[in-house]
Amino acid sequence: MEYLIYSAPLAIYVIWYFMSRSRLKRQSFIAQKEALEAGLTEPASLHPLIDYTKCIGCGSCVNACPEQDHHTVLGIIDGKADLVGPTNCIGHGACAPACPVDAITLVFGTARRGVDLPRVSPWFETNVPGVFVAGELGGMGLIRNAVEQGRQAMAEIIARRPRGEGDELDVLIVGAGPAGFSASLAALEAKLRFITVEQESLGGCVFQYPRGKIVMTQPAVLPIIGKIKVSLTTKEELLQVWLDAQKQAGLEINTNERVESVTPVGDGFIVKTAKGEYRARSVLLSVGRRGTPRKLGVKGEEQSKVVYRLIDPEQYVGQRVIVVGGGDSALEAAASLAEAGASTTLSYRGDAFGRAKQRNRERVNAAVAAGSLTLLLKSQIEEIGPDSVRMRHDGNTMDIPNDAVIVNAGGVLPTDFLKGIGITVETKWGTA
Repeated sequence: MEYLIYSAPLAIYVIWYFMSRSRLKRQSFIAQKEALEAGLTEPASLHPLIDYTKCIGCGSCVNACPEQDHHTVLGIIDGKADLVGPTNCIGHGACAPACPVDAITLVFGTARRGVDLPRVSPWFETNVPGVFVAGELGGMGLIRNAVEQGRQAMAEIIARRPRGEGDELDVLIVGAGPAGFSASLAALEAKLRFITVEQESLGGCVFQYPRGKIVMTQPAVLPIIGKIKVSLTTKEELLQVWLDAQKQAGLEINTNERVESVTPVGDGFIVKTAKGEYRARSVLLSVGRRGTPRKLGVKGEEQSKVVYRLIDPEQYVGQRVIVVGGGDSALEAAASLAEAGASTTLSYRGDAFGRAKQRNRERVNAAVAAGSLTLLLKSQIEEIGPDSVRMRHDGNTMDIPNDAVIVNAGGVLPTDFLKGIGITVETKWGTA
């Protein structure tokens, strides 16, 4: 009898374990098959590279992934962990420390798709001593990770760099997005002499998101403020959290001030902006990669009806709008416009959305099914006219009536700006 009492729970656990593993394997196989068939094989950001000679298939990485509850990212294939949903990976990086056998390395780019990034050390310093990089510019687009990088980079500046002399700043922070905001709070907490300049408004790249955009984030820790708990919140709600934190901390940010150059001089730097000039012992670059939008390079693109981001879908209600791009920004813009009542066409040169999240593809598919969105894959704009757009689609040329064009083709890394400082830019092909 005692044997049965003690063995029954063990038997139940064993049965539950094997049923769970079997279900995970089925889900993994289905997710991988769907990704391959749809051409969704290229992760857009930081992602895991798994060493199959070390992997023991325990599933710790799967359980650690914060996105796993929303869509399949990691799975188990043939007894080993695998990135079965590459485009669903948004760079949390929680899988690597969770692996008990160190079989996971976090990398940028793949053998097929390289990513240009400034070369930085593990302590966020570039090859130019005194110039640091944190956040999206360094490839870290996830809000929580960017916040943490900003804090860590400022901690390194505080520990390693001497204070400025005379009217020289200890550090000048460029950008007030997640990384720059966190770094600014850390600098304020350490009582540094610093200035934060931002070419637009508090929030940086987040400020540029469309109205009502859902921002998926995990809890983050801000210097002075402490832990902020936000999850599946909108752009407006997140910005309000930051505005409240800014007010609480008494942090000043020079908004609408664009940096034009950073020049090494002696033991520090001269930073020229559109409004003035500063001397600083250190510089932290926490700008986004999308500050300079990638253009189409076609005739008529200089017209005022062509823009490179969507702020408010409501302003296009009743208009005929073409959205260009295949990433999350393009899909979000097209779906939002269609849902708002604009006559919307989404144009993408590829045959599948290989860089977009599952929930954005679902929104687009739903709008197409409802008849509110026209999807043109394997298409490119050849010319933009005042009232129409000439499009090349699947080998045929056609003219589409048009009132507005929104180009969401990504941003251009500010390579010339970085190289002007002396920072080395390298292409990552699936390397750390």
